[in-house]
Amino acid sequence: MSEILVKLEVSQGRRMFGVIGIASLGIILLYIAAVSPPTNTLALFALVLIGGLFLWAGHRLYRATETTILLTREAIITQSGRVLCRLDDISKVDKGFFAFKPSNGFLVILKERAPRSWAPGMWWNLGRHLGIGGVTSPRQSKEMVSIIQIMLAEKKAAESNTD
Repeated sequence: MSEILVKLEVSQGRRMFGVIGIASLGIILLYIAAVSPPTNTLALFALVLIGGLFLWAGHRLYRATETTILLTREAIITQSGRVLCRLDDISKVDKGFFAFKPSNGFLVILKERAPRSWAPGMWWNLGRHLGIGGVTSPRQSKEMVSIIQIMLAEKKAAESNTD
């Protein structure tokens, strides 16, 4: 593995706040279904299903936030080794106010479509759009964006000098 330029980590406080918030909503919905069930069977089924989905989402968030996102000179990867995108595949980075991005994060526009994937609270990938952020550190996220933009500008300058 090459040199790690920036680590995008999740603080335990943010992680637990997110997990407890989502899981609590699931528990409340299941509690309502058990203690005061609606007379309509479809409504009861919906309460149990949605409550279970929130518990599953809380568990999924807990597992996804165990890792760290790393920026190297070649790619954006997870600590477990999953390549989110190669730097050669990045078209541009958008951290603007109106960008469709995760909170405390940024949007990477890719040159080619990538398979859909998702790690709650960390990143998501929909086609040519890779959103990074969520429960991650805003300071580390801004630092990662700045370094990516500098590396892209350097690459563009080097390509224009060879032409």
